[in-house]
Order: sequence, then structure tokens, then C-alpha cells
Amino acid sequence: MTFHPTHVVIGAAVTAFSLTAILSVAPPAHPNALQGYIAAHAQRLDVAPTTQAVVSSPAGATKRDGYSATPGVQTLVNGGTNYDWAKLVLLDGGFPMTDANVTVMTRWMRQENGADSWWTRNNPLNNGLGSGGGGGTGSYANLDIAAQYLAMNLRRPMFAGIAHGFDTNAPTAEIESAIWFSGWASGHYANGAHWHYTPVKVVKAPAGAW
Repeated sequence: MTFHPTHVVIGAAVTAFSLTAILSVAPPAHPNALQGYIAAHAQRLDVAPTTQAVVSSPAGATKRDGYSATPGVQTLVNGGTNYDWAKLVLLDGGFPMTDANVTVMTRWMRQENGADSWWTRNNPLNNGLGSGGGGGTGSYANLDIAAQYLAMNLRRPMFAGIAHGFDTNAPTAEIESAIWFSGWASGHYANGAHWHYTPVKVVKAPAGAW
């Protein structure tokens, strides 16, 4: 058998690097040789004196991306307030559930039925579609159904301007103007002169209305 010194050098290097990978599986055959290799190839990391220390997060703390969630139908029904109903209409109609859209919807509800009795006849916006009252005097079996019919009505071509405002999360003044000049109310809310802008208080409807 011919002896090749270069094979010994290469073989030793491969064996040394492989030992690290198998330490957890089985102890090395020659621990003294391994220790000698580690000592001969020890590495050192030098850090500049001006290096800033990085403060780690508290133990167990994990930084996570932010997230948001849109409340579902049952969550809004359980809430039962005028704000919940406004959001339910937006949800049913596929409109963005934004602060501006909710503000317009609750103001609109106040104009129609007042804030304290916004659920009157389970028809907060005096909607004629599906309520049995073409002039908005009809009623619905519950507020959940009322929200569905209102969303459906707002998606009809005759109210496209209002829907567009909600769809694009337009400024409140723009959506409200579309409401005034639509055919929703025969008096057109006096072209906005009868519109109120004070914050709408939160009022919960009786459980039976849902």
C-alpha cells in the first residue's frame, strides 16, 4: 500500500470538522486529539471599545407585528347600540368600517328617529325597502334584518352617490351632501340646514329589538 502524506492531512481536516456535527450523537473516538485540534484552532472576536451594547427585550418578550380585526355580525348584535347597528349596516353593505363612515351613519340615524329612540319600528333610517312602508313608515322583524335591507337599498343605483361616499371613505361632509341631495328624504334635510353635528351619544336598543 502506498503512503500519501497529503491524504493524511486532508483526512485529518475532514475528520476534525465532522466531529463537531456528531458530538451530540456519539462521543469522539479520540478525545485527546479533538481537544488538541480545538486548542490549535481557537478563535477570538475582538470588539471595538466604542461599540454600543444592545439591550435585549425582557425575557420571554417577543416583538410582533400589529394587527386589527373587524367585528362580526354576532359581536355587533350582542353590543346592541346605535353605533353597533351603524357598523352592521356597513358590514352588510361591504363598506369600510371607518370612523368617518360610522359618524355619518349615526348622525343620519339621529336625523331620522332621534338618538334616544333610534330603533323605532326596528327601522332606524325609515327605510322603505322590505319594510312594508314605501314612505319609510314600515317596520322590520328585528334590527339585524333592518341592517340587511338598508345595505341592500344603498347599493341600488338611485343611491350610488351615497354608496360611493361610503365606499371611498370620503370626508363626512361629502357623504352627508350626497344624502341630502338624494331622494332619501323628501325634504332633503333642508339641504343640510337641519343636520346636526354634535357627537351622537351611545344608546343601547332593547334586547327585543334584535
